[in-house]
Amino acid sequence: MGRLVSILWAWIDAIMATLLAAMIALVFANVVLRYGFSSGIRSSVELSRLGFVWLVMFGAAVALRRGEHLAVTEFSAAFLPRAVPVLQRLCWLVILVAVGMLFWGAARQTLANWHNISPLTGLPTGLMYLSGAISGGLMAAIAIARLIHPAQTKTDTGGEGR
Repeated sequence: MGRLVSILWAWIDAIMATLLAAMIALVFANVVLRYGFSSGIRSSVELSRLGFVWLVMFGAAVALRRGEHLAVTEFSAAFLPRAVPVLQRLCWLVILVAVGMLFWGAARQTLANWHNISPLTGLPTGLMYLSGAISGGLMAAIAIARLIHPAQTKTDTGGEGR
């Protein structure tokens, strides 16, 4: 199971790198075409925006998994050291509720907008919201895993294991 999870996160890293490279190439080509040849790629702005949203949503899930989100733990560690495990579980429960709302809302918006087709790209506008549903599901899985096994090490999860 751990190997499958590692493969999944390696694929997500590869997708993020590909999205970033495609966005850079698309925007650069559009700038060159616009200023050099007075033309451009009509759908480049929309495709770049879609790629950016997917990159941000996947990046949020990766940062949560690695424990790289902003956290202020000095107060609880200094004044309430015995309560830290309870506070960590409480934080993961709050995160689970928040990403559950993200998943639920994004999934509903995906379904509501799937049949709306963009005139420039011909892609469903629900693709924008699908990124939120997928990243919300990934982050919910991370939160559930951390609720069940809060003492995972950095090498187990790729993060600090808060």
